[in-house]
Amino acid sequence: MKRYFIFFAVLACGFTALAQNTVTITLKDAETQAPLIGASVAIINLQKVSSTNQHGNVSFSGLPNGVHSFEYRYLGYTTKIDSISFPLAAASPIVVLLEAAEGEELEEVVVSSTRSSRTIANIPTRIEVIAGEELDEKANMKPGDIRMVLNESTGIQTQQTSATSANASIRIQGLDGRYTQILKDGFPLYSGAASGLGLLQTPPLDLKQVEVIKGSSSTLYGGGAIAGLVNLISKTPKEEQELNFHLNGTSAGGLDLNGFYGERFGKAGITVFASRNSNEAYAPGNIDLTAIPEFTRYTFNPKLFLYFNDKTSLNLGVNSSFEERTGGDLHYIKGEGDATHSFFESNNSKRLSSQFALKHKLSEHTELNLRNSVSYFNRKIGIPAYSFDGTQYGTFSEANITTGSDKSEWVAGLNLWTDQFRENQQTAVPLRNYNQITYGAFIQNNLHAAEWLELETGLRGDYVVDYGFVLLPRISALIKVNEKFNSRVGGGLGYKTPTIFTEESERIQYQNVLPISATVNKLEESYGFNWDLNYRTTLFHDELSFSINHLFFYTFLNNPLMMEPEAGSEYRFTNSAGHMDSRGMETNVKFAYHDFKFFVGYSLTDAKIHVGDDLRQNPLTAKHRLNNVLMYEVEDKWKLGAEGYYYGKQTLNDGAAGKPYWIFGFMAEKLWNRFSIYINFENFTDTRQTRFDSIYTGSISNPVFRDIYAPLDGFVVNGGLKLRL
Repeated sequence: MKRYFIFFAVLACGFTALAQNTVTITLKDAETQAPLIGASVAIINLQKVSSTNQHGNVSFSGLPNGVHSFEYRYLGYTTKIDSISFPLAAASPIVVLLEAAEGEELEEVVVSSTRSSRTIANIPTRIEVIAGEELDEKANMKPGDIRMVLNESTGIQTQQTSATSANASIRIQGLDGRYTQILKDGFPLYSGAASGLGLLQTPPLDLKQVEVIKGSSSTLYGGGAIAGLVNLISKTPKEEQELNFHLNGTSAGGLDLNGFYGERFGKAGITVFASRNSNEAYAPGNIDLTAIPEFTRYTFNPKLFLYFNDKTSLNLGVNSSFEERTGGDLHYIKGEGDATHSFFESNNSKRLSSQFALKHKLSEHTELNLRNSVSYFNRKIGIPAYSFDGTQYGTFSEANITTGSDKSEWVAGLNLWTDQFRENQQTAVPLRNYNQITYGAFIQNNLHAAEWLELETGLRGDYVVDYGFVLLPRISALIKVNEKFNSRVGGGLGYKTPTIFTEESERIQYQNVLPISATVNKLEESYGFNWDLNYRTTLFHDELSFSINHLFFYTFLNNPLMMEPEAGSEYRFTNSAGHMDSRGMETNVKFAYHDFKFFVGYSLTDAKIHVGDDLRQNPLTAKHRLNNVLMYEVEDKWKLGAEGYYYGKQTLNDGAAGKPYWIFGFMAEKLWNRFSIYINFENFTDTRQTRFDSIYTGSISNPVFRDIYAPLDGFVVNGGLKLRL
């Protein structure tokens, strides 16, 4: 009897073992066949749930025989449910294709600012990308420059530094514009003297995307990125010809003519961007001083791409811009000047830079990159009884090697950066000439540490001639809790080499500003970190998508460079004995329902200067900012957008407080196959600083300008035609 019992027990165990099944499922995009990473797969009747790995695979074991219902979910895709019968007829993985949900943008965004080949979804460093349709929509508002592209991002403020010539700089998280590094395709072309007018001389039509990293980023490209960096990524030629024209006119007398051509021909390709941007002198209201100066600018950017073979490619390019700009008294500009109406500010500039980039694959996983740029920038400023004339010559050279696998990527390199400024003496103030040379070495690593953890580490060592050696470590982590929730945390060190080219000196056209001295001045050094939380989901049977990103940030800047008055009317830059810090948070919320999208962004910024017992707010920093954008878009037919921006009170340099204000706008675009027309009502409530506050003291013939914290041009209508041939 005992033998029969053992026999039946063994037999039962055998049947049970045979009933335990294993299955591997691969989820892919139905159109591109790309694996879907982090997708949710559920066995409904067994209440089992798991997520796909970096290859789009997910496995289940211990499944009993029978028919089981599987549910496949991925944000931006239509949920799919089907049944699988066990045991399986074959042991090979089951491939499931998911269709993109209607109205969702699913193109994988590859960023280059961190020198990684990974998509933005798998990079630990927090990067904000403005690309595609969003970049196109911003170009409708200001097709002549990139101020609107950046100013409407949470935590970024474009600060106007001249009331009459409209010069502006980028402020990130409450820190002055000199702490933001601006790159073009990874080349630092907008530093020192060349930072002047940089925002105003960069049209967006030849840009593929704009990448923004907030917080200390000096480890990536060297000094200057204490507040963050902005990398302008140019378009590259495609197999299909791209020929675009953008014509725009404004009610303020502006005219923009932009054209872009790109195409690849086998082993060669070319892109060409050309534009003419101009504006008549414009002064709304009853004030005689220009809110928009009279200017004419020509831009020409050709680029050649050579693809020698599968291993080697080369591109060569030139960026050029020539501009004459005059602001000031409207009567004087129109030729009706007299002893009273005699004030003017002229800015004439020439900008030329080259770009060279060579890529060569040493092996399947290893690549050598050689890069070089040479830049020239000349600027002449004139106001009554004073003129400034200076030229900056700069070079940037880099060699790096990248290697890696699915688990890890390494980048190591050397770079040399020279910055030389020469002034044609116009006054008795000593020449502000300088020659800065920086030698750098860096190493970076991206590590897929686990299914839920991505790590990015970096170390840079820079030797700045006359100022010494700086060591800059950096670390970031991406933690994937599940397909809906993840978090990024990171921090690093930064530095800034001192120059006279700051927002403070720009406001007074560098008049009576004494030169920087390497024996007196020293590097500004910083550390900072940020931590963000990201959650996204769909509601109401995928009818409504919802995402939220919340960021905490902190930056500490030691010995900040301050412009202080000297005896008489001269000014000298000195390193403060104290420090500056900026702390706060940003929240971005997005809703999408069919053809509607709604964005809300809020930023809280508390930037303070500490000197001994003296504590004061960093001037021209709105503590509270609120961004609201509602878009209605019917694909290839209509785009309608309404927006409202709130700026809280700002402390001014004269001790006063600027008034809070709102700006509202509305844009409509009708699209056809090869062209579209649009109209944009910018600031239709006519918010202007001259309506509720003064912009200068003294007389109209010799004005002393106050800080500009609100728009000066007021309500402006612009419209145009875009051709896609």
